[in-house]
Amino acid sequence: MSTRIVSIHDRERLATFLRRDAPLHLYALGDLDDFFWPHTIWYGLEVDGELRQVILGYMAPEHLVFHALTGVSLDEMRTLLASVRHLMPPRIYAHLTPGLRETLARTFHIAPHGDFNKMMLAESARLTRVNVEATERLGSTNLTEIQALYAASYPGNWFDPRMLETGHYYGLREAGALVSVAGVHVYSPTQQAAALGNIVTHPVARGRGYATIVTARLCRELLTTVDQVGLNVHAENAAAIACYNRLGFVHHASFEELELTLVV
Repeated sequence: MSTRIVSIHDRERLATFLRRDAPLHLYALGDLDDFFWPHTIWYGLEVDGELRQVILGYMAPEHLVFHALTGVSLDEMRTLLASVRHLMPPRIYAHLTPGLRETLARTFHIAPHGDFNKMMLAESARLTRVNVEATERLGSTNLTEIQALYAASYPGNWFDPRMLETGHYYGLREAGALVSVAGVHVYSPTQQAAALGNIVTHPVARGRGYATIVTARLCRELLTTVDQVGLNVHAENAAAIACYNRLGFVHHASFEELELTLVV
């Protein structure tokens, strides 16, 4: 048996592999799009010429976001992680399948950021039951008020203003003020994939179903151009999970988020 670690630059080959488990690799699929591709690096494990595992590195503005997710073989992914860890920068934010962090423990200090669920939209008919007439599409002209809402309601969230260029951020106002927003982290019509993100309601307006409304509008719009819609949610965020369940999302996989700092 021949095993080889490779750097991958063939998008079609990556897409074929990632589609074997699209819900697990939704972010990676989206990052094959021209909008995201220049910001990515990819490593793979080949066994007898067959691509068996893939790691994605996304170069965000402040650090590298690292995805090492597998639903097939933890041992194979451990082999890949061990082989590329010396190529990683000194600070990384990682998404790992449970059971993989030990592979990096000697190289990096590990700060856990929680357990998360991957959820996929499975019953889109539920979206039509939500009245979305009060929502509006947001764009770059709304950047200042969007950032103010996140600062007040979701400090520490990851929001890249470039995402507004996708055209898939939607909001809801109360007395003229923006109080709820739903958007995307990844959107790729080419790969038929979208990952929701930056969904928030101002603390003074919570409990009124606004997150459900803006998320329903977002999903309905996305489904006109993609067929895979998913999201990541903290495993302890019961209110958000209940909201997504009502809209037709189901659990697909679990993973953990970690901040890794090089041991010196």
